[in-house]
Amino acid sequence: MRTPKHMLSGADIFFECLRREKVEYIFGYPGGAVLKLYEKLYDVDHLKHILVRHEQGAAHMAEGYAKATGKVGVVLVTSGPGATNTVTGIADAYMDSVPIVVFTGQVATHLIGNDAFQEADIVGITRPITKHNFLVRDVKELATIIRKAFFIASTGRPGPVLVDLPKDVINSVCEFEYPEKVELRGYKPTFLGHQNQIKKAADIIKNAKRPLLYVGGGVLMSNGERELRLFAKESNIPVTMTLQGLGAFPGNDPQSLGMLGMHGTYYANQAVNNCDVLVSLGARFDDRVTGKVDSFATKAYKIHVDIDPTCIDKNVIVDLPIVGDVKHVLAELASEMNGQMDLEDWWAQINAWREECPLNYEKNDGKLRSEYIIERISEKTKGEAVVVSDVGQHQMWVAQYYKFNNPRSHLTSGGLGTMGFSLPASIGAAFGVKDRTVISISGDGGFQMNIQELITAAYNKLPIKFIIINNSFLGMVRQWQELFHAEKYSFTDLSASNPNFLKVGEAFGLKSFSTNNPAEVDDILDEALSYNDGPVLIEFKVVKEDMVFPIIPSGATIKEMMTKRLDPKEMV
Repeated sequence: MRTPKHMLSGADIFFECLRREKVEYIFGYPGGAVLKLYEKLYDVDHLKHILVRHEQGAAHMAEGYAKATGKVGVVLVTSGPGATNTVTGIADAYMDSVPIVVFTGQVATHLIGNDAFQEADIVGITRPITKHNFLVRDVKELATIIRKAFFIASTGRPGPVLVDLPKDVINSVCEFEYPEKVELRGYKPTFLGHQNQIKKAADIIKNAKRPLLYVGGGVLMSNGERELRLFAKESNIPVTMTLQGLGAFPGNDPQSLGMLGMHGTYYANQAVNNCDVLVSLGARFDDRVTGKVDSFATKAYKIHVDIDPTCIDKNVIVDLPIVGDVKHVLAELASEMNGQMDLEDWWAQINAWREECPLNYEKNDGKLRSEYIIERISEKTKGEAVVVSDVGQHQMWVAQYYKFNNPRSHLTSGGLGTMGFSLPASIGAAFGVKDRTVISISGDGGFQMNIQELITAAYNKLPIKFIIINNSFLGMVRQWQELFHAEKYSFTDLSASNPNFLKVGEAFGLKSFSTNNPAEVDDILDEALSYNDGPVLIEFKVVKEDMVFPIIPSGATIKEMMTKRLDPKEMV
């Protein structure tokens, strides 16, 4: 005799699936096509809905939550403009491999394609920027599709998945059955690395004289930071990290060379240029790391470990690929090694490069500089905070001067370089991480791009420290204009149009500070870090003309690295 199943509406199925996926938060904004979901949400008590002020903010909050916790971030928005407003956040998540599931409302199925009110082909629009997306055409498919969406987003190389929900599907009723297992034809992520490849890699590393570990965000996504630290310490191999890899290895450890690439440390880039074995772990050899590909690590035997086979040989041809989960491969590599390697000469050379060109900035002219602010924040938080940086000069200074000692402590927009990321992403992080200080650091330009989300932070009394590095310019663009575009500062000077950020913070209900005096930095930071009854805003008015060094010009080689502003006489 057949066992009767529960009859549920699409809206009921939606929330029951989220309960079974252990969703804690939904970042969303209501609208016509999803009103039935919001009607049901009124009585749902197993998750919390966070009302955003713009749908782009919802997508970035889901990203911040996912990056900080490793869990899947969830977004719920209406059709048409509600859906299209999430596109930038979805693209950002796709570039940085962030697991989010975006639920969008849609017009009724019989109206799709008729240019109905608030209709947009969001499945077609997001196909190139999602790991996968779905249009639910039958309520009977809803539970299975939601299960698949979370599975796809969180397994293999993580990424965004979109589920489009027509209005009539949400309102329809069917028997509910939740699929415990997911089988997807053609989707079988490789978890275990090939044993022979791992043994070969271990033999090559053991015989190296100048090995280097090149660590990307994949180590953090796989939760492989412990295995990385054990492998690095047991072998004594130096470690350099990408922007997304910061925090995978302690920034204050002597084996850390900091970040490599366009704005990486001089010594990290010299190590890349001179190593004889380069071990890439969960990194994708992007252009901001490699510069001119033909000149990247030409002396090195290249080993590439990545769970995504499409990343292998995509940008740089490697000598030994290992497809698999970085955490597992690192553990296997460690078991094949024989303890510390004799790298005395290699470390002597690296330390000589450190002394030759350390990170440095002007400290004795009485002016407030961004690097000093980041250093003080790092020292006061002991590298333990969750720092969410926006995009631009301050982002690079954070990467250079904040010593990240924990995984998932540096959240930023890498691949897409999305200004306006930090403010909402820090809100998502604050909901996900309750036991650590969350600090949002933005430039004055990027801060204004999602400024409306300050009310989301204030309403929820989140103790985020919002820091604006205000140089009254689009700083990174200005830097490029000075260096490479004949000093024509076209539409980058914001000094005449910026708002009074102190009053803006107060208008949103934030405890707010503003200074251009280096002597006041410590006291303001101390007061802000000790205040936990809601968000704080601090505007630091810094030197307008400062530039980020080192810099390797786009498409150039490490030999063309600039470590300081050139005197006009040197440029003749």
